[in-house]
Amino acid sequence: MPLTDRLLLGPGPSNPYPEVTAAFARPLLGHLDPDFLAILDETCDRLRTVFRTTNALTLPISGTGSAGMEACFVNLIEPGDTVIIGVNGVFGERMCEVARRCGAEVVRVDAPWGAALDPERLLEAQRDHPGARVLAVVHAETSTGVENDVAPLRALQATETLLLVDTVTSLGGVPLEVDGWGIDACYSGTQKCLGVPPGLAPLTFSARAVERVHTRSEPPQSWYLDLGLIGDYVGGARKYHHTAPTAMIVALHAGLGAVLDEGLEAAWARHRAVGTRLQDGLVDLGWSLIAEPGHRLPQLTSTRLPDGVDEAVLRKVLLTEYGIEVGGGLGEFAGIAWRIGLMGHSARERSVTTLLGALREQL
Repeated sequence: MPLTDRLLLGPGPSNPYPEVTAAFARPLLGHLDPDFLAILDETCDRLRTVFRTTNALTLPISGTGSAGMEACFVNLIEPGDTVIIGVNGVFGERMCEVARRCGAEVVRVDAPWGAALDPERLLEAQRDHPGARVLAVVHAETSTGVENDVAPLRALQATETLLLVDTVTSLGGVPLEVDGWGIDACYSGTQKCLGVPPGLAPLTFSARAVERVHTRSEPPQSWYLDLGLIGDYVGGARKYHHTAPTAMIVALHAGLGAVLDEGLEAAWARHRAVGTRLQDGLVDLGWSLIAEPGHRLPQLTSTRLPDGVDEAVLRKVLLTEYGIEVGGGLGEFAGIAWRIGLMGHSARERSVTTLLGALREQL
């Protein structure tokens, strides 16, 4: 099967929007070229619209979503700080590891995989640790297909604790309100619902978070991800920091344009419609859904296979015979579950029809 025929329905990357593919054919620009800087500024403006924020420090970090995670932690945390982290999947666990490597004292608030975090338990943990520097949570847990409720955590605005949210799988796919929910630091990835190849991590910091960066006692442990330095490049000073991945930023500009041309609410509704249809179709075929009702992501479905089906063999058949990529389970779901993504340009009715039809033929 030629690589050009892949239908990417795993947990990422998703198929790029046609506008994104076309953007890669444009002439390459230098990272200080005035024409590129104009595109960069408009990309940051488009990110503000999609993040639903007016934050001045909003930009694409050079690197994947994990670079966005690390940028947030290394800029906001100093050794000895207390960090509260909600954990109900792989990426909550990863937050704990990154915070630990920054020298933080990590306070975990755990929930079973497949269940959503209780916002009140997170707020209770902050009341027990009022000096906590950061409370962090994953909005869309990619390992389980669970959407965690972030909006109640806006109560942290009345405290000194900053709210940090991972929106790698949620940005552009489900409602997200950075300003409305009181989110201080937020990072995402390009390869999911934004319909752009992997390589950039959209990020936004509130004024509270920026102040925390500027009042650190020591510089961040990462020079490359130091937002105090990067901010001088994306801001008015245009001070050189590192060579920005200009082609990727032009592609992100195009992907954000595709989302905004459709309309953000319309994109959310499209992801919801196709995700619901897929989940209903899987249940009809005898599959079971892992995420608890009321907290199921439409763009990322975690599902257990019917008894007696070898998930690795069936995944290989889908890839080699149909050109369809889906993802295997992570952690405790490895070998018994799939993660199916309907994100960005892949979030189409034809994707659902193609996948369900292939499964019916094989099963």
